[in-house]
Amino acid sequence: MNDSPTNKPKGEAPAGRGLRSALSALILHRIRNYLIAGILVTAPIGLTIWLSWAFVTWIDDRVMPLVPDIYHPETYLPFTIPGLGLVIVLLGLVLIGALTTNLLGRSFLRMSERMLDRMPIVRGIHATIKQVFETVLSHQSDAFRQVVLVEYPRRGIWALGFLTGETLGEVQNLTQEKVLNIFLPTTPNPTSGFLLFVPHEDVVVLDMTVEEGIKMVMSGGIVTPTDRRPETLRSSPVVSAKTFEDLDVLRERYKGRPAVAADTGDDQPDRA
Repeated sequence: MNDSPTNKPKGEAPAGRGLRSALSALILHRIRNYLIAGILVTAPIGLTIWLSWAFVTWIDDRVMPLVPDIYHPETYLPFTIPGLGLVIVLLGLVLIGALTTNLLGRSFLRMSERMLDRMPIVRGIHATIKQVFETVLSHQSDAFRQVVLVEYPRRGIWALGFLTGETLGEVQNLTQEKVLNIFLPTTPNPTSGFLLFVPHEDVVVLDMTVEEGIKMVMSGGIVTPTDRRPETLRSSPVVSAKTFEDLDVLRERYKGRPAVAADTGDDQPDRA
């Protein structure tokens, strides 16, 4: 006896459709995972190549027009040589650095700095830029060598910063506590930020490197470095915002009151 479609079990068709749906969902899930994996692999490499190429092209477009045509490789070759302007800039910087190491170069440098120091607005810009570059590029400096944790913009909220040195001058002389210079970068651009003067006891020094801290800031916390400290230290918290919050509440409560009122435990507001 031939089976007709009406004689088939009722549950067979829904089971087939469910199997096909599950198989389709599995295939789509695999494709999505492969797509994400492809983006994670190619995006960093592609962006790095694109940014490097854009930087080299930007230098070439500004340096090569200054070179006479007789020295252009394109004059004799049927193709262009990318990066030649960057090579010329690097060679120029090396030559300038070599010239400033002898007596004639140092004399010219001192004369140039004296001329800049006589200009009212330019001298402030020149002094600031020079100090920043000498601080960052000097091998003897400890600037940007430590990543720290500070409470900002209020108690209970932690922010990642970089220790740039001890506070000196008028700021330290006016402050009773010993304070440190903390550079608080912004996300995702760590080249801009805020300069904070934080008391030494309120600064928590982290074990992560400066490179790891910069990556964490640029990624907005997506890239988090691993804690390389021993297990005993990882399971023991060091700071607590709750303690300082209670102290701030008491300080605000007794602000402006006489010492006697605080000693007697009178926490009622003063009335006229």
